[in-house]
Amino acid sequence: MKDPDCISFLQWALPRLQLRWPGYRKVRRQVCKRVDRRIRALGLDGVDAYRARLEADPAEWAVLDDLTRITISRFFRERDAFTYLCEVALPELHKRTAPKPVRIWSAGCAAGEEAYTLAIAARQQSISLRIVATDSDEHQLVRAREARYSAGCLKELPARWRMSAFEQKGDEFVLRDELRADVELLRQDIRRDMPTGPFHLILCRYLTFTYFDARLQHQIAERLLTRIIPNGFIALGKHESWPEDVPGLVEAKPGLRVYRKL
Repeated sequence: MKDPDCISFLQWALPRLQLRWPGYRKVRRQVCKRVDRRIRALGLDGVDAYRARLEADPAEWAVLDDLTRITISRFFRERDAFTYLCEVALPELHKRTAPKPVRIWSAGCAAGEEAYTLAIAARQQSISLRIVATDSDEHQLVRAREARYSAGCLKELPARWRMSAFEQKGDEFVLRDELRADVELLRQDIRRDMPTGPFHLILCRYLTFTYFDARLQHQIAERLLTRIIPNGFIALGKHESWPEDVPGLVEAKPGLRVYRKL
C-alpha cells in the first residue's frame, strides 16, 4: 500500500473505531503493513476493495481494530517520570498504606515492562505492593507471563536493578519468579473493562491518551478517577495530557505528566 493510500484509509477508518489519526501518524506504516497482509489473506484486490468489505461486513471492523494495536514499551521508559514514581510516589504511598500493600494498576501493560519496573523498584526499597496489569492483547500477556526480554528492552534500567532482578539466559534476560509474583496479569480492554479499585497509582501511558478519540478519552478519564484514591497518582506518557474537561487532577511535578488526584 502506497503511503497516500495508507493515510487516506486510516483517516477514513480510525474515527469509526473511536481512534484518532494524529496518534497513528508516526506508526501508520506498521498498521498499513498489517492491513496489506489482511487484504491478501482475504484475496481482495486492494485497499478500496477492503474498504468495501468493511462497509459490507460489520464483523470485519473487529479484525481491523486488532490490527491497529500498537505496542512500544520498555523498562524505565522515560527515566525522569519513573525516577519520580520510584523515588517519590512509591515511598510516599508506602508510608500511607503500610502494613497493607500499595495497590497499582498498569493499564495497557504490553509485555509487562512498566509493571515489572515498579515491582523491581519496590523490592529494592522493601515496599509491599500488588500490581494488576491489564492488556487486550493475549499475545502480549503471554510475553508478560514468560517475562523474557532482550538487552535493548532493559537498556534504561539501572544496572544494579538489572543484575538483581534478572537471570541472563543466552541473549535474553528472565525476570526472577519472586518479582513476577507481585503482578497479576489480566486480559481486559480498557474501553470496556477495568479492574476493581481503588488503586493508589495508575499507569495509563501511551494508549488511551495517544490513540483514542477525544470522546473516548473523556469517558475513560472519568472512569479512571473512580478507581484512584484521593491524593493517589495517575501517570501518563510525557507526550500525553489529561483532558481539560475532566477536572479532579493536578500535576504532581510539572513536565512529567504524573498527576495527583485532588
